[in-house]
Amino acid sequence: MINALRGMKDILPPQNEKFEYFIKNASKIAKNYGFEYVETPILEETNLFKRSVGESSDIVGKEMYEFVDKGGNSVCLRPEGTAGVVRSFIQNKYDRAGGVKRFFYHGPMFRYERPQKGRLREFHQFGVECFGESSPYEDVNIILMLKDILDFFGIKYTLKINTLGCEKCLPPFRENLVDFLTDIEEGLCDDCKRRIKTNPIRVFDCKNENCQKLLQNAPRLGSELCDECKESFEFVKSKLDNLGVEYEVDSNLVRGLDYYTKTAFEFVSKDIGAQNAVAGGGRYDRLVEFLGGRATPGIGFAIGIERLLDLIEIEDDKKEGYYLGAMDENALDLVFEIANKKRKKEKVAVSYGTKSLKAHLKTADKNGMRYCAVIGENELKEGKIWVKDLVEKKENLIDIDKFKE
Repeated sequence: MINALRGMKDILPPQNEKFEYFIKNASKIAKNYGFEYVETPILEETNLFKRSVGESSDIVGKEMYEFVDKGGNSVCLRPEGTAGVVRSFIQNKYDRAGGVKRFFYHGPMFRYERPQKGRLREFHQFGVECFGESSPYEDVNIILMLKDILDFFGIKYTLKINTLGCEKCLPPFRENLVDFLTDIEEGLCDDCKRRIKTNPIRVFDCKNENCQKLLQNAPRLGSELCDECKESFEFVKSKLDNLGVEYEVDSNLVRGLDYYTKTAFEFVSKDIGAQNAVAGGGRYDRLVEFLGGRATPGIGFAIGIERLLDLIEIEDDKKEGYYLGAMDENALDLVFEIANKKRKKEKVAVSYGTKSLKAHLKTADKNGMRYCAVIGENELKEGKIWVKDLVEKKENLIDIDKFKE
């Protein structure tokens, strides 16, 4: 027997219903905010992620599904969604057209890491990206959209925010941080030792308890922000305050990818185990330029869908559609004809074999149908179809021609 690969799972009932429910309603909210759907390839050039996500990140260093294809090209399964959308934005010359473009996407991502609850090697993300808008109003707008999505599904969360500075204030802070880390390097884990030379700010993202103790007195970016970054972050906080949105400022929040600048945020939940970040994002004003495009500000977020499915509840009484079946072999062709006409406007499930009425009712209920409609020997003679409303528990005999319409 061949099983699914470790860390990869089938999406089967009842989770598939929740999955579709999430995509449908998250997409609707994104459209309400003026975002348009975009789909990018699952397979991309490896270089795309090395240049965007950063070679210092765990994703590029340890977790990418990378290989050489038959044409000798280094390619990989996408580990996250933003880089591919940015690549598409540049390739289709939106960076040269000017104006603001807003996209949302959803699909599978791949990371070779240790599978655990809420973290798979193939997982699905829903994300949004906004290009061309530098105003901190958009930072607030993006956070509010993510909040609306989580609120719609009844997800309990804590919002954490931070600022990561810009190309003006980050370099001097990095120098101070490197000096501090060099002094305590002997006690740091191997990953943090490597980050001193590659991307020192990422040490704050380390989950090693000993590293966190050593970092308690480390310099923090907040005290070294330039005036522009200070004003931007204060603006974001003031607007969230005015709107009554609760949040925590977390100076350790640096996000896991190298391309973030200025505003960064995460929504965390205690209901999903140790991996408690359900969604996050931030601003990346230089990423388009890093990937060869014209300098364009950007901001977005991504949601890990699998992490939310266990927290989403769908009302059980939302039965809909018709189940059609026959109790006489001579009625099978008629049932098939009715189903094909009916499903042009209604959700229809049909049984192609004869069963007892009890068996038909049981199957209709199991498939979540509102109505069970069957034709037996007597109904066939009279030109009728027997229909039962499985919610209101009412039943009727209806003329077949009338039922078709």
